[in-house]
Amino acid sequence: MLRHVVTDHLSVRRTFPHSALQRIEHAIAAGERGHRGQICFAVEGALPPLRVLRDLTPRERALEVFGQLRVWDTEDNAGVLVYLLLADRDVEIVADRGIDRRVPSGVWKAICTRMEAQFREGRFVEGIAAGIGEIGALLAAHFPRTADAPNELPDKPVIL
Repeated sequence: MLRHVVTDHLSVRRTFPHSALQRIEHAIAAGERGHRGQICFAVEGALPPLRVLRDLTPRERALEVFGQLRVWDTEDNAGVLVYLLLADRDVEIVADRGIDRRVPSGVWKAICTRMEAQFREGRFVEGIAAGIGEIGALLAAHFPRTADAPNELPDKPVIL
């Protein structure tokens, strides 16, 4: 609970200054040049105290954000949300059904684990960029880029 009280919007801005957000946006855009999938990165400083008291898990919150940001609304059902709850240093990947049925859940969890290892070293941007690269490789393997593939979701990171 204390982490959620002391982690605020400014904590997100200190961890992800404008240059860091640009680097993440460029990583998403670069990856999407190789596949038809869509990657969205969202970071939230903390959960409201009442939601923490009600034991809302980072996974449950990530599922809410997946719906709110309409990551599911892509032609190939190949949207992937990378959600970071900064207060808990917990990252969750929520993949739409088109890609999720092709990639075992253990693969998503392993990517999260590697990102979280980077976070423990204070390397948030590097961890996110590496995770986006891995997700991009999976999407490229299952949904290779075609000439007519539009960019269906913004590449810009979302701060909640």
